[in-house]
Amino acid sequence: MREPDFDITVAHRWFAAHCFNSAWDLIDKANRTPEEDERMLRLSLASTYHWTQRADCTNTSMSIGYWQTSRIYVLLKQPENARRYGHLCLAVSQNADVEPFYRAFAFEALARTEALAGNRELAAQYVAEGRRFAAEVVDADEQKAALADLATVPV
Repeated sequence: MREPDFDITVAHRWFAAHCFNSAWDLIDKANRTPEEDERMLRLSLASTYHWTQRADCTNTSMSIGYWQTSRIYVLLKQPENARRYGHLCLAVSQNADVEPFYRAFAFEALARTEALAGNRELAAQYVAEGRRFAAEVVDADEQKAALADLATVPV
């Protein structure tokens, strides 16, 4: 296979961010079409892939990517897939180099998934765990954001 005529490192950096932000725009869109739902999912998966190709990929980067994909699967009402990515998010978020903010959001992803699946008791347990980690967040704005998101989980 021939080397590309562009800087692949720059391309991975650009696509990781571009795909993430484009997926986020669709997450925020009120009335998505089925085609936009599919595009939103593909963008999130592509963003995570491009992160894995970067030398500066961290557990935090992967936590964010897995969290976004889990959230998208919740929006698509696919709890099995949301759960899979929620557990991937939690697994990388458990590493010592990952801040409590991201662990709080890993539990938020799992709580939202279980709420969708009708497992209210488990969802409430995950919300409680998320709040426990949010309490460890030093930055007041980040703590407020984590707690606000956890408060929107229907338990």
